[in-house]
Amino acid sequence: MNIIDAIYNLVTKRNFNIVSQTMGKNRVNNVGSALEEYIKDLFANSFGVPATQKNSIWSKTFSYLGNNNNPHDAMLRDGDAIEIKKLESESSEIALNSSYPKHTLRSDSTMISKACREAEKWTEKDIIYAVGVVKNGTLTSLCFVYGRDYCASDECYSRIKRTIKEGVEGIAGIDFSETNELGKIHKIDPLEITYLRVRGMWGIKNPWSVFSYVCQRAASKKFNFMCIINREKWKEFTNTNLLTNLSVNGFSIADVKIKDPDNPAHMQEAKLIRFAV
Repeated sequence: MNIIDAIYNLVTKRNFNIVSQTMGKNRVNNVGSALEEYIKDLFANSFGVPATQKNSIWSKTFSYLGNNNNPHDAMLRDGDAIEIKKLESESSEIALNSSYPKHTLRSDSTMISKACREAEKWTEKDIIYAVGVVKNGTLTSLCFVYGRDYCASDECYSRIKRTIKEGVEGIAGIDFSETNELGKIHKIDPLEITYLRVRGMWGIKNPWSVFSYVCQRAASKKFNFMCIINREKWKEFTNTNLLTNLSVNGFSIADVKIKDPDNPAHMQEAKLIRFAV
């Protein structure tokens, strides 16, 4: 299974209902969990499957399934990683918190768990950002975009993080401890009982805003889908005929040029896939 299968399932199933989860008391987190299950169903083609059977299907589709405390949300077996983000509105930005945007996912990342690292034999995976807007239990907008096309390379973000961290370490007269965060400072007060955690709160504009120069929502439609896949990635898939042979109202594939996240002066060829109903 891959992103092509997920798009095919989205267009042919036309199921935009997000079933709210009952776990926990936080409604926002519940809706986010429901969106995660929906996206996993899209990739595994497991809509309507009883829970007792769904786990078996998912285990064949995914090599790893994460949660809020164990990124990433999913890894396709021998395929891409998936990061799922829920937005409150079409204009909302994406909160990434302590993790900066990922161009790709590497197995040596300190931000992933041992289970994720050892889920299969891999070194680097492309990341699909699946960004959805859910209103009253209905998915109104969904976007799939690869990290390679969406955000800069790791060095861009790690350089900023490293510079800030070195600046914190350079403050005289503090006790600094090693951490995955920007810093943790001990013995701030005379009694040496107070500490300070320095954390990054990363965020990024949503794909609809970032790629507004090639795609705009159809305001009159109840549901809008957008996917951008660069030419090189598109050529890797052997099942693109599933989409190129589709003849469905509101569905289209177009050739576009998008900005290179590392050098906006360089335009890259890509496929823009749209579906609006």
